[in-house]
Amino acid sequence: MKLLQKDTIAAIATPCGVGGIGIIRISGSDSEEIGRLLFKSKKSISSFKSHYLYSGNIVSPTTGAILDEVLLSVMRKPHSYTGEDVLEINCHGGPVVLEAVLSEVIEAGARLAEPGEFTRRAFMNNRLDLSQAEAVIDLIMAKTDRGLNLALSHLKGDLSKKINDLRSSIIDLLSIVEISIDFTEEDIHTSPVSELSDSIQHIITSIDEILSTYGEGKILREGLSVVITGKPNVGKSSLLNRLLNENRAIVTSVPGTTRDFIEEVINIKGIPVKFIDTAGIRDVENVIEQEGIRLVWEKVSSSDIVVILLDGSKNLTEEDMEVIEKNKNGEIILAVNKNDLPPTLRNNALSKILPGVKPLWISAKYGDGIPALKEEIYARTLQNGQKDIQSNVILTNLRHKIALEKAGELLAKAKRNIIREISPELAAFDMREALKSLGEIVGETTNEDVLDKIFANFCIGK
Repeated sequence: MKLLQKDTIAAIATPCGVGGIGIIRISGSDSEEIGRLLFKSKKSISSFKSHYLYSGNIVSPTTGAILDEVLLSVMRKPHSYTGEDVLEINCHGGPVVLEAVLSEVIEAGARLAEPGEFTRRAFMNNRLDLSQAEAVIDLIMAKTDRGLNLALSHLKGDLSKKINDLRSSIIDLLSIVEISIDFTEEDIHTSPVSELSDSIQHIITSIDEILSTYGEGKILREGLSVVITGKPNVGKSSLLNRLLNENRAIVTSVPGTTRDFIEEVINIKGIPVKFIDTAGIRDVENVIEQEGIRLVWEKVSSSDIVVILLDGSKNLTEEDMEVIEKNKNGEIILAVNKNDLPPTLRNNALSKILPGVKPLWISAKYGDGIPALKEEIYARTLQNGQKDIQSNVILTNLRHKIALEKAGELLAKAKRNIIREISPELAAFDMREALKSLGEIVGETTNEDVLDKIFANFCIGK
C-alpha cells in the first residue's frame, strides 16, 4: 500500500455506535486550516495553546448550518501522537452527527485514513518504534489486567530496550571481528577466541531467555481455549453459567438444548480463558444436531484443554465412553458433576478407564469444586511449558519470536566459525545478519510489505 505521508488524514477514532462522546482525529499539515474552516468560536485556532480543549461549534462552510457543539484540541508537532499537527474534535457520540462532521472534514481537504495509518505515521516520524506500534493493538485488544500491563510495558519501550541492548552488544563484538579481518597482517591486539565466543554465547543465552517467555506471552495475548464436552444433559451449560456467574446458556432438562456452541471469556489469574460450551455428544438423526456435533469435534481438535464432564449420579454410558475415548490422548481435565446428589460413579471405575487422571468432583448447580477447576486450568498453562514469569519483557508476538530465533541461529553459526578460526569473514556476515533480524523487531530493517501487513490489523482511526 503506497501511502502519501504529506496528505492530511482523518477518521472517527472512537468505536462505532452510540456513545456520550465521539472523536474525529485529523493529522497532517492542513489540520489547522481545516479546523479554521469548520470550527467557530470566540478565538481563532492559531491562538489556541497546544494540548488544551476549546469549546465551539462545527459549522458547514457551504450551508452555514451548525452541525454540532464540540470541544476541539490542537496538538502541534512534534509533540503529538503522529508527530504531525493533530486536531481532535470531540463531538456528541451519535453516528449521524459524527458522519456529518467527518464528511465536512473530508470536503475541507482531508482524506479518509487507512487502517492503522495514524500509528504508522507515529512510527515513520520516530514517535514509536515498530514493537511499540504493535503494542498499541495489544493494548486495545487486551482481555485481562495482566495482558494490559504487558502491552503497556511494551508500549513504554521495555521490549525495545532489551532488543536494542542486544543489538548494541552484537555491534561491539562485530567491530572486534572486523578489526581482525582488516588487520590480519598487523600486530593488532584483539580479544582471545574464547573470550569472543563466550561473549556471543552470553547474547545467545539472553535471546533464549526472551524466547522462553513466548508460551505465556502468547496465552496472555490470545487467551487459552477450553472446550466443555460430554453427553447431553450432563450439565455443560450449567457449568458455563457457573464459571461466568451469569445465565449465559439456556439450561433445561431436555437433552440437546445446546445445538452448536457458546463461547465466553473469563479471567483466571490474569489469563484470558475462552470457555466453549458445546452440543451434547450422542447419535442423532436431526440434521441440525448432527452439524452441532460436527462443530464440537472441530472445536475440540483446536482447543488447548478439554474438560470432559460426567454425571456422578449415574454409571458411565456408551456416550460417556465415546467422549472419553476420542479425547483420552489430549490435554484433558475430568470433571464429575452433580456431587450434590448421591454418588453412583466411583473413582476406581474412572481410574481403570483413564489411569493417572484424577477426577475433580463438582456441582455446577451449587458451585462446589469450581475454584478447584479454575486452579487446575491455570496449573495446566504452567505445565504445558509456560512459566509464571513476572518480567515485563515477555514475548507475545510470533513475528518477534521468529526474528529472535533467526538471530540466535545466526549467532550460533558465528560462534562456531570463531571457535574453529576458519573464517572471520563468515562470522562477521552472520553477525550482521543477526543484527538485521533483531532490527526487524523494532523496525530498523523492515520492508514496506511487512509494514503494510502489520498496520492492516489496526482499526481505522488508530
